This record gives sequence, C-alpha cells and structure tokens, in this order.
Amino acid sequence: MAAFRWQFAACPSTLSDYSPVSTSTLAWVRRRQNQGHRNCNSTNIKTIHGLSYSGDSSTCGGRNRSSVRCFSALTPELKTTLDKVVTSDKVVVFMKGTRDFPQCGFSNTVVQILKSLNVPFETINILENELLRLGLKEYSSWPTFPQIYIDGEFFGGCDITVEAYKSGELQEVLEKAMCS
Repeated sequence: MAAFRWQFAACPSTLSDYSPVSTSTLAWVRRRQNQGHRNCNSTNIKTIHGLSYSGDSSTCGGRNRSSVRCFSALTPELKTTLDKVVTSDKVVVFMKGTRDFPQCGFSNTVVQILKSLNVPFETINILENELLRLGLKEYSSWPTFPQIYIDGEFFGGCDITVEAYKSGELQEVLEKAMCS
C-alpha cells in the first residue's frame, strides 16, 4: 500500500507522513458503521492505520461480526497541523482539486469568486489524502467541501460564500482580514 503524502502549498514545513489508509479500509469501516455495529460490546480495541477497531466478535443477527467503534480521524497531530495551515495565509481553501484545476463545481465557484475579488489565497487539494478529508470534517464541524478559512477562522462552504459575496459581506470580511 503506497503511503499518502500531504502537500500543503501554503506551509511547506508541514509536509508530513501519516499511516496510509486504503480506500477499501475506510469503505469497510463506513459499511460496518452503517450496518449498526458502532457500539457492540467489545474489549479488544486495536489500532489499524489510525482507526480504532474492535478485534473481538459479537453475535448480531445470528452471525458473528467484528464490531467497529466510532473513531476520530482528527488526531492531535492533524489538529496541530491544521491549526498551522489555516493561519499560514489570510485565506485558505480546502477543496476538491486545485486553484488551476478544480475538480468539483462548488470548488470552482469559490475559486472564481475569490479570483474576481483579487484576493490572494491558498488551495489545498483534499482528494490527495483521505484522512485529511475526514479530519477536516471534524475540525470544522462542516460536512462538505470546499471549506474556506479567513484569517484562521472557518468561514463556510460554497453556499455561504456565494450568499456572502452577493450581499457584500464577503468583501467586508476579506478587507478586514487583509488589513489585520
């Protein structure tokens, strides 16, 4: 399994290696959680690629099943790294794709708005690392992408950015951030 690398253009010193997690491992965890095996009785918790996994079996529906406990993709190390990244530039956008090649319509909309305002901003491609994508959802308490951070604070997603742009609020927030 090839290791994932984080590539933060905004902060090259935060280039870090984390345990690789395959898409199939995460799909398995999601599938097991969706089947209702979040909180089965378990005693033997193991960590596999940063995920908490209960290695014992419990009987559910007449069949033995391994149970998966809820886990946090937002490790203390990831939180520290994200704290540094969101404060490394006045505007940081975590998005699908890059500024030059957005891979989602919502990400493209946010990029076009920021470009139209002539605001310097950094983009980070969340498609390059599954743990980054999952951890960011916990970090911001926001389930979708793109996620826009202005002056180190979570601003919102595409819909909020579009509404703030139309109302003029986005321009005011950005102007204040650029002056601080």
